[in-house]
Amino acid sequence: MTSPESQSHVAGPTHGFARRNWGKLVLLALVIVPALVFTIWAGMALTYSYSSGLRVGFVQKFSHKGWICKTWEGELAMVNMPGALSQIFVFSVRSDSVANAINDAMAKGRLELHYEEHRGVPTRCFGETNYFVTGVRSIGN
Repeated sequence: MTSPESQSHVAGPTHGFARRNWGKLVLLALVIVPALVFTIWAGMALTYSYSSGLRVGFVQKFSHKGWICKTWEGELAMVNMPGALSQIFVFSVRSDSVANAINDAMAKGRLELHYEEHRGVPTRCFGETNYFVTGVRSIGN
């Protein structure tokens, strides 16, 4: 008969979950989690608007810009009274249908732009400004 003290303790295998899957855990920590945080941040910033409003004036510059992320960027010259210096409102357009409406209405004169301001957008891939035009109406001269 052997006593408990005389028995040698044999350690079990040290193959726990973390040891077997360390590569997957590192991938999850370094790639998946930051991508998920970025996606949630961008989604929240683009879903909820900080402010919204109207601007009226003449679109003096409107172009499709970007190397990878193509966005429409423009400038609206707002003139309060004839002969006064114009104030420039820079804006971005994410929707191609709104961009086509702006291009069609530019020749008719003054435009009314409906915009939303989105603060905290993580990159300039969604637009170079915080002001995103969501609608347009031609108001003539």
